Amino acid sequence: MARYRRSEACELDAYFSPVSFVVEVGEGEPSAEALEWAGAFERDKYEALYHLGYLSREKWFSTGLDYLHHVAELLIRKITQQPDLEVDRELIEVELSSEEAARLRDRLPFVNGMEFVNEGWLVGLWESLLKVFKREIQVYEGPVSRYFAEHNSSINVAGRVFFHLVESKDERFPFAFMATYSTKPEKSKRAVHTPLKHALEEFEGDEKKLLVLISTVIKAADRSAFISGLMESGELFSPLRLTVDEAYTFLKETALYEEAGIMCRVPDWWRRKSRSPQMSVTVGEKSPSKVGMDAILDFVPVMKLGDDTVTEAEVRAFLEMAEGLVRYKGKWVELDKKKLEAVLQAFERIEGQSGHGGLTLGDAMRMELTLEKLLDVPEAEVEVSISNGQWLRALKDSLMLPMSTETAKEIPTFKASLRPYQETGYQWLNRMSQYGFGACLADDMGLGKTVQMIAFLEHYRLNGRGLTINDNGGQTLNETGGLTLNETGGQTLNDTECQTLTYNGGQTLLVLPASLIGNWQKEIEKFAPEMPYQILHKSDLKSKSKLEIEEGKFLYITTYGMAVKMEALRERHWDLLILDEAQAIKNPGTKQTKAIKAIPAGMRIAMTGTPIENRLSDLWSLFDFLNQGLLGTAKEFAEFGKKLSEETMGYTKLRRMIQPFILRRLKTDKSIIADLPDKFEMNAYAGLSKKQVLLYKQLVEDVKTKLETAEGIERKGLVLASLMKLKQICNHPDQYLGQEDFKPENSGKFEHLRELCETIHEKRERVLVFTQFREMTEPLSEFLKEIFGKEGLVLHGGTPVKRRSEMVEQFNGERYVPYMVLSLKAGGVGLNLTAANHVIHFDRWWNPAVENQATDRAFRIGQTKNVMVHKMVTKGTIEEKIDAIIEEKQKLSGELLQGTSGEQWITEYSNEALMAMLSLESEIS
Repeated sequence: MARYRRSEACELDAYFSPVSFVVEVGEGEPSAEALEWAGAFERDKYEALYHLGYLSREKWFSTGLDYLHHVAELLIRKITQQPDLEVDRELIEVELSSEEAARLRDRLPFVNGMEFVNEGWLVGLWESLLKVFKREIQVYEGPVSRYFAEHNSSINVAGRVFFHLVESKDERFPFAFMATYSTKPEKSKRAVHTPLKHALEEFEGDEKKLLVLISTVIKAADRSAFISGLMESGELFSPLRLTVDEAYTFLKETALYEEAGIMCRVPDWWRRKSRSPQMSVTVGEKSPSKVGMDAILDFVPVMKLGDDTVTEAEVRAFLEMAEGLVRYKGKWVELDKKKLEAVLQAFERIEGQSGHGGLTLGDAMRMELTLEKLLDVPEAEVEVSISNGQWLRALKDSLMLPMSTETAKEIPTFKASLRPYQETGYQWLNRMSQYGFGACLADDMGLGKTVQMIAFLEHYRLNGRGLTINDNGGQTLNETGGLTLNETGGQTLNDTECQTLTYNGGQTLLVLPASLIGNWQKEIEKFAPEMPYQILHKSDLKSKSKLEIEEGKFLYITTYGMAVKMEALRERHWDLLILDEAQAIKNPGTKQTKAIKAIPAGMRIAMTGTPIENRLSDLWSLFDFLNQGLLGTAKEFAEFGKKLSEETMGYTKLRRMIQPFILRRLKTDKSIIADLPDKFEMNAYAGLSKKQVLLYKQLVEDVKTKLETAEGIERKGLVLASLMKLKQICNHPDQYLGQEDFKPENSGKFEHLRELCETIHEKRERVLVFTQFREMTEPLSEFLKEIFGKEGLVLHGGTPVKRRSEMVEQFNGERYVPYMVLSLKAGGVGLNLTAANHVIHFDRWWNPAVENQATDRAFRIGQTKNVMVHKMVTKGTIEEKIDAIIEEKQKLSGELLQGTSGEQWITEYSNEALMAMLSLESEIS
């Protein structure tokens, strides 16, 4: 029997896969305890998790491991509650009910792979853990109670006695009681239940066995006068009729009996909280006078007893009655005067508030977080449920189901066809802008967040939401809850008497990592060529000495670094403020985050592929930017976060709060997969560092001079050698110079590779990185090791054949290997690396067939993932120009294949054409 020691360090992470889970040592130096448990999970993860279930929750549990521990703990508790356990042993069946699975789904935390966790996934985990118990108890020679005591001395194993309480139609004795026990008749494989009085006959003459059987009853009798009396009179061994008071005594003591090891079967209504008095508050039944988080909503409190609404007069009448069970509208309910008085007082307080201004929409959205504070109702005293009124319910539906409401018209100046899910995203952004809510577009990498945003921006530019509302009143909305935009860009409202609306043009600020400037420029020029924009970055200075905002543009693009430095960004009010790769503001305490949040804006939008896989504090910081106050203060949210894993509905509450403001689609979603190509290829544009620009220009000038005298074979050799050197400069200056530092900041490609791989890391996906240069494999690996926090694999021409097979098996295995760096020729054939979600061509072979052959190491028959192929191109260089030729003149592909290097055709260009191709057309990144 495997036994494991307790650990004290917080170093074990857990992630969920489509069919199972993985536990491994987290980043940092692991402790001996962490390594011990990690080794146990590696040997047999289900056995390790089962044994972990005997421990109390420890500080070193990650969020994901804590969740898995809860499942194991629940299974162990259910096993120990089986009264037939000693009889059935390894034949015991313990099912996870649909209701229990639903509660586990409600507890599901924000971790990688949470989208895979459904009822089938949970049942599979449950059955795997149950097999561990069956395997161990089958070979265990002692009693089951001793088996559990050896694992955890505080565990109480259920005895064989049951207490049953059922309702009766007898008005004097409306309840019936019976005690039973489990026994295993001869020639029967399973236990049966029989009245406890039969035990007197079965164990006649064997008092010791009888005492063992009723030992749990004796424990209960020591703490319960009611059970003690039944034992002394002998009535416990016969069916009994109970009065209402006797039944109420029994029901209140069920927890005591179960602690003693007696299983109690009682009416369902007693187990449910709905038997107690509670409060229900309906918020937002009527349409408010304006939109936005400050809109004032009506709210109406009601008191409930059981499932029925009760009036104030009825509650006061109940308070005059004796405590206990009473029949109300044909159902049994509990009259607890303390709870009734608390509910009545809460009702009076809330009703008083409803007559003095009501709640804001922001308050209504964060009810789950700060209910006690907002309604002045201590949750410890009163159970309060919140329901959405007709208007608020329609609002939330319109945000979560954007295609079910009015849709924005097509944009004639937008030059792309959106996929169905992208069309949904575009419509959702329009809907959010009508309300002025902060929005997070959180699609997985590769699903086209940029094109959706450009479609929205082009619609916004042409139709406008730059509205100035006078002080006479807010907006009155039409019945759909939104604003109708006419074809000329104005608005049609159902009541405009109190408003003066003025269109002011609108300006948008987009903040992003410097490495993504090139990508956005390309996408805008391709999909919205009429959109006027300005790059607010040092790379756009050119002949200017100072970076200034040019008036008359619609979109202004800057970087996170520049946003900190440019005070002018905080001196004007922007209609839209958009953050790409918004995880850049996940740390609320940094200077960068504070500077971004200080930029005034009417609507704020975040784009990120990993909004909720990170720490909860990251989520708070994101929403502090989008809709400040929605998740409360940092302190309030921290307190809320502490309760999440302990409350059954904790994470469900948080999901309900953020769901209207996050649109998240995953590549694993079947409806999305069906709408995607199996292999999705895209260019990843990178700029050049100062050092790269200098070396590039020097080399081009040198080539220009030498071309004047070179001819024939010498000229061809010069051109091919120069192309190779330019590629090296575009990769990293140190490759060209033969140095070994490879500082990331000296290469635009390295910085862009960081942006890509940080998201891949957050999603815990895997990537293949191809380079045609063997000397680049180790520097790339060292850089990726820093990003992923663990070492990946490197394969090149010098890797032995046997080692290659081992590496393929290792990369495709369950243990997380984040990356493999491959030289293009060595990695282009004979490998099956289908565990990869991403392929990155760090440098280009300029031969589509060779690149596709390498890509197909990940995209093979049997691949179950959609593979994202990122082709890195340095903007304004020879790489971008040749890429454009290949893309625009696909007929060249056949000719390209004829060249041994894939670049021979370039040598046929004239000197003038060649220099035009080599010359640099962009500045630093």
